[in-house]
Amino acid sequence: MSSDRNDPTGVNHYVAPVPTTTLVVDAVRVDEKPSNLWTDAWRDLRRRPVFWLSLLVVAIVLLMAIWPTLFTQVPPNNDCQLGNSNGGPTDGHPLGFTFLGCDVWARMVWGARTSLTVGLLATIIGTVIGLIMGAFAGFYGGWLDSLLSRIGDIFFSIPYILAAIVVMSVFSTNRNVFTLAFAIGGFAWASTARVVRAEVLRVRQADFVTASRALGKSRFGTLISHVVPNAIAPLLVITTISLAYAIVAEATLAFLGVGLGSNVMSWGNDIAQAQQSLRVAPMALIYPSIILTVTVLAFILLGELIRDALDPRARARR
Repeated sequence: MSSDRNDPTGVNHYVAPVPTTTLVVDAVRVDEKPSNLWTDAWRDLRRRPVFWLSLLVVAIVLLMAIWPTLFTQVPPNNDCQLGNSNGGPTDGHPLGFTFLGCDVWARMVWGARTSLTVGLLATIIGTVIGLIMGAFAGFYGGWLDSLLSRIGDIFFSIPYILAAIVVMSVFSTNRNVFTLAFAIGGFAWASTARVVRAEVLRVRQADFVTASRALGKSRFGTLISHVVPNAIAPLLVITTISLAYAIVAEATLAFLGVGLGSNVMSWGNDIAQAQQSLRVAPMALIYPSIILTVTVLAFILLGELIRDALDPRARARR
């Protein structure tokens, strides 16, 4: 609708109607929590069913290791009877019996404690060594970086399974969980150190590191309080995946006969002992292999999902 106006000359002027618009100005929502890397990662993870499935498997296995009597009341070693040797499932023994007449399900449940303990200790040892070596090499640089990087290259060139075999053979009279964990983790830290070094090299160029140094904070204090906390995300991913590899390493060493003693219950020992009766009773080997595979797969999937969630570019591609 137009409107007209009369000027002194008597000429009518027509003015086109101007639509009324409401300008929306960007405003900050006070009630909304500020977004950061970890918040965005959690929002991405909780929408993925595979994350919850992997977390459920990990939680069940951890519960087995901490509280095995919640899953079985059968003693894993004290109730072995040769009359049940390689027997099939019966009432109260859903997975049958081993060659020595022990309950397969009970040994699987109680074996989770040993396998996870070795995996956790080996991962902690490898992560701590890798974090220290990578952080110092990446932050200080110079001759220290060259020295630590060359040491890392030496350990990286040594297959840690082979090194663990040598260590366990040397300490054959003193095989325990701590010796085995050190044999695995003490030679598997080089890949962790490389990841940490690369991340520290990136973080140390940030403005807040420069500001910390300008305020008079020491280099070591800046490294501990600012650089390492902001470089921890890739370390979390590689730690989760390294835990899966450590569990596999324990089973491999047990299968080769250089792991823990045969009297120790672990998935690797159960697989090694069941191979002698594989043709007549294959399920005694297959069941521990399945739980080992599912557990390792759950940790690997969990690590990969966390890696994708912490990567903004990976989130944007989905």
